[in-house]
Amino acid sequence: MEKVRVLAPSGMLGAGWDHATVERGIAMGADVISIDGGSTDSGPYYLGAATAKTTAKAVARDLRSLFTAAAGAGIPVIVGSCGTSGTDAGVDWVAGIAAEVLAEEGLALKVAKIYSEQDAAALKEHLDAGRVHPLLPLGELDAETLESCTHIVGAMGHEPIVEALRGGAQVVLAGRATDTAVAAAYPLMMGMPAGPTWHAAKIVECGGQCTDNPRAGGVLATIDADGFTIEPLDPGAACTPILVAAHMLYETADPFEMREPDGTLDVRDAVYTAVDDRTVRVTGSRFHVADQYTIKLEGARISGYETMSFSAIRDPLVLAGIDEWAALMRTLITQRVHGTLGLAADEYAFDLRLYGHNAVLGELEPETGPPREVGVMLLVNAPDQPTATAVAKIANPLLLHLPTPAMDYLPSFAFPSSPAEVERGAAYEFVLNHVVDCAPPDLFRIEFEGKTRA
Repeated sequence: MEKVRVLAPSGMLGAGWDHATVERGIAMGADVISIDGGSTDSGPYYLGAATAKTTAKAVARDLRSLFTAAAGAGIPVIVGSCGTSGTDAGVDWVAGIAAEVLAEEGLALKVAKIYSEQDAAALKEHLDAGRVHPLLPLGELDAETLESCTHIVGAMGHEPIVEALRGGAQVVLAGRATDTAVAAAYPLMMGMPAGPTWHAAKIVECGGQCTDNPRAGGVLATIDADGFTIEPLDPGAACTPILVAAHMLYETADPFEMREPDGTLDVRDAVYTAVDDRTVRVTGSRFHVADQYTIKLEGARISGYETMSFSAIRDPLVLAGIDEWAALMRTLITQRVHGTLGLAADEYAFDLRLYGHNAVLGELEPETGPPREVGVMLLVNAPDQPTATAVAKIANPLLLHLPTPAMDYLPSFAFPSSPAEVERGAAYEFVLNHVVDCAPPDLFRIEFEGKTRA
């Protein structure tokens, strides 16, 4: 093929879009539809619990749009990081929804599932062999950390997706994958050069975010031997050289380089040119193949159990000394928890956040003067749920009536719900930010209609 057109309808499966924009992309000659199904943006819970952040109905709506359009055009659909975190359960969850949609629409599309979840025992062998290396800010990995993870995934590159496509898959449902691999796989399989392909994949990873109206829909990237062109699917939206170039700043440590499993994208010499008032042409992107193929590991483990309380303050006298009030609150909670429950400070933790004052920026908050109203969120973390809730209940009278040191009466604050304590269950933390040296197919498993390829 002299060129490959990649249709990216949105930044995430389940986010929704106007189906007309997908139809327009098909009419523009799309050769493949790619979309990311997940992210680590929403924190470690979704990986730790192997639970999706999207609702099944939203995923079904979006898959219906993609499947009907792709089937009519005879082009493949690729979904990466299924179920938010790309666990095996996430892949199976999306596959179950996909099967229902295909049956309802009377479509017979061949589906491939790619599993990216990793076994801690197998990774320990890589660790013992010196094939696991840390990424900042984490340090060297130990076996105990691997064993503590409830789920571990490896972020696949394009190779397993290409294998699934070559095996005849018309729908590829991949586990955890780099955001770019989902869009790069088909063009690379069809012989497009790596530099323009990876760069185009990076720009389209978030759909219409590289346009002047991200809410209007996705984009179509056309990749050829010399570069790529990108334009919005909505005729009322536009891409500009600045908007396209700026996306290299998104979620990258370096604005000119981005590492993939098999090498590094280099855009230092990239040139961004406006073809017209809504289309941009990019040339000069390069890709440097790495000496060692690596896969990034992501893992999460339980960090404790959380209970949350929330109270609202409108009293102007309290708000005039809100920092002093908060300091007193922290002191009294610590004293009362020790006196009542006998817990030392290192046996639990709590966070007091003042929304409307400095909960977002903390000491960096530039605004001065008393706030008009403040929402006080108490978040308790303990080794078990009953302990977390007990700490929150000890804090309950303080969240309702605590005066400042200068006040000679008890003020009243407002709980938005009854009971005031909300048990959030297990909390998770990311503990893996490492890479493992391997060969492309080593860590992933592909299933074609019930048959598994290691």
